[in-house]
Amino acid sequence: AVHRYQSAATGLSTSALRTIGDAMEMMILSILGPQLHCEWMLPGYQVALITSVVFVGMGISSPVWGNVSDRYGRKVGLTICMCWSLYYGLLSAFTPVYSWLLVLRGLVGIGIGGAPQSVTLYSEFLPVKARGICIMLIAAFWAIGAVFEVLLALWIMPTLGWRWLLGLSTIPMAIFVSFCFWLPESPRFDVLTGKREKAVATLTRIAKENGKAMPPGKMIAYKQNERGRIKDLFTPQYCSSTLLLWFIWFANAFSYYGIVLLTTEMFQAGDDSTQEVLMLLWKKSMALCFFMFSLFILPLYACIGRTALTIFIFLARAFISGGYQVVFVYTPEVFPTENRALAMGTCSAMAKLGALITPFVAQVMLRTSVNLTLTMYCGCSVLAGVASLILPIETLGRGLQESRFHQEDEGQTTTNSSSNDATHSAEQQ
Repeated sequence: AVHRYQSAATGLSTSALRTIGDAMEMMILSILGPQLHCEWMLPGYQVALITSVVFVGMGISSPVWGNVSDRYGRKVGLTICMCWSLYYGLLSAFTPVYSWLLVLRGLVGIGIGGAPQSVTLYSEFLPVKARGICIMLIAAFWAIGAVFEVLLALWIMPTLGWRWLLGLSTIPMAIFVSFCFWLPESPRFDVLTGKREKAVATLTRIAKENGKAMPPGKMIAYKQNERGRIKDLFTPQYCSSTLLLWFIWFANAFSYYGIVLLTTEMFQAGDDSTQEVLMLLWKKSMALCFFMFSLFILPLYACIGRTALTIFIFLARAFISGGYQVVFVYTPEVFPTENRALAMGTCSAMAKLGALITPFVAQVMLRTSVNLTLTMYCGCSVLAGVASLILPIETLGRGLQESRFHQEDEGQTTTNSSSNDATHSAEQQ
């Protein structure tokens, strides 16, 4: 029962944040572009900047929101960034001139940078056997949000105009903010901050609503005073995972938005996508998606018909979209609770860097050399596939770690029994 509640609450926030941050912002740009071009006489580069500042804001703020979530709580970080996005999203609907619109949409991007923390919070509520499929099902909320934005634009734009579209697009965020008081904090975070009683209360409620009894035994509180530190991502235990995942997230966004823009450039029409991916081992799933993306890009080098081109681009986007979902499952499972949110935030920042760079390849370089453009995407995807295979940790069936000093459900001994950064205490429930 609590898992269903958490799915709905987190899915709603993910729909609002990720949709506005990614699909909705691109859709809004395509909808607003012609209108702003005519109404404000904007040149093309100024229209494009409206999207660019959103990605810049997201890239800069994602690690900051991760740090806030690791230090003060997932619920706190998620609620603040949603309120921020709602406030500046509404203000942007009343902007009088282009410069103010640019500033306000950049501020919206700063708020949207907290989107990955919904996945962090959700993953910490889920059991091992259900974590992968449940996190990937969040993509359904992304699709619902994208469809909602298109339908809203078709209804609002012809009669009320773009300002009402911007204002009404904040509805999912307003709903979430209205109900965020009932959103539970992660028990894992509470345990790590020494709030054993609060964690027990949340778990007791989960057990009650699921019709289960609390398991017998002791609750061990691993109080970690130093949380959300960037240097902890580069300890010998996590350094290689951090660097490889940064590149994988970069390659995912670079390739995903690249294929979206290539589709627009090559067909001047919309396209569709699917979120399906084979559920193998997580590392191999990511590698498979990257390699299959490269495979279906290869026929684009040849002079093939429009129908075949459509099929290959559709399949390429399907696999890279699936890979994007897998990395959202994998990343929270690698890092411990003490810096899981920061890890998600920094990875998201790398993804936004990829999203910023890819228009220069898919739109600018394409006009110079089609083959060079395709080679960039194939090469990046193949390297990301190799990076996925050499990730040092396979997380399938592996429990979440609470701190870098403790690994649960793996039967491993503690890697370090003492530290200036942590105080370990065990209390009987």
